[in-house]
Amino acid sequence: MSRARAVWQRVPAPVLDLVLVAVAAVDLWLTLWDDTRLGVALAALGCAALAFRRRFPLGAFLLTLPIAMAQPVAVAPLVALFTLAERSRSRTLLAGCVALVAVASSVPWPLASFAEVGRTMTLIDFVYSLATAAAPVLFGQLLQAHRDLARRLTEIEEAREHERALHAQAVLARERAQLAREMHDVVSHQVSLIAVQAGAMQVAAQDPSTREAARTIRSLSVTTLDELRTMVTLLRASGGHATELTPQPTLADLHKLVESSGTHAQLKGELPPTVGTPAQRALYRTVQEALTNVRKHAPGATARVELWQDGDHLGVTVANTPPTRPSLSLPGSQQGLVGLRERADILRGTLEAGPTTEGGYRVRLRIPLSAD
Repeated sequence: MSRARAVWQRVPAPVLDLVLVAVAAVDLWLTLWDDTRLGVALAALGCAALAFRRRFPLGAFLLTLPIAMAQPVAVAPLVALFTLAERSRSRTLLAGCVALVAVASSVPWPLASFAEVGRTMTLIDFVYSLATAAAPVLFGQLLQAHRDLARRLTEIEEAREHERALHAQAVLARERAQLAREMHDVVSHQVSLIAVQAGAMQVAAQDPSTREAARTIRSLSVTTLDELRTMVTLLRASGGHATELTPQPTLADLHKLVESSGTHAQLKGELPPTVGTPAQRALYRTVQEALTNVRKHAPGATARVELWQDGDHLGVTVANTPPTRPSLSLPGSQQGLVGLRERADILRGTLEAGPTTEGGYRVRLRIPLSAD
């Protein structure tokens, strides 16, 4: 049944209406009783009215009533009655239309022949016509109820999807809030202690290199606390408008990043100010991750940060020399370079990272100039 309905839905509405007009005309041609000029004109008018049944269902039905007087069961009035029942929600109007069809089909025409037919036969014809006219009305109302039910089910499903989305957002907001509390209560406390101890070491140390190392540790701890507060704000915002107010790093912050990296690093090269914000952020994070890895895995090494532009591409190269002393075993997520590669892929760029022939390490980011 669903396949047949799909086939009918693919038929254009004007074509279907013309087919119904043709079927009604053939039906009248085969069974028409009143073949006078007036009878033929009324029958033709009723058949032609079916072409306008979608826009004027009640008018088309009234124009087909004379056909019901010409024959007991006619296609045109039943089709018009079905269309009216499919679109109307007035049960009183539909009941009246069914009664009109039954009366028009059962009362003898012309009225002078009523005595010949008799009351009993007229009543039987009326009951038969009433049942026949009620069938398309019931079918039309059934289709209307089916459409209403389908529409209601769609609305319920959309409401459930919206409810599930809201629930997922609420769960995510709770998780972010919990993570923000953990970061603020645990991590910020530990980093604050590191900053305090580094400050005390800077004051008490006699060796200049020790004081410089303590100053670097304290500076990095303070910077980490600032970034941690920014991350906590982002998590608590949970994707709200507050996230748009949080400043993001740009190329202008690279000099400060290199100076406070805790390594012997130099920044070379410049890029045009028209570089998009996502590209600037990717360049900054690449330099930040590369210098962090130099500090962790290549103690005593020097690094060179070079910004460059090559035609319609731009990028940054961070290369460091071999370490001068053994590195300490520090915890790491092993996801830094993975995240940088994902950033590069999003911007349609590439990230290359690997050891150099001199024993150092090099990270090179290349992205299109039009990346946004």
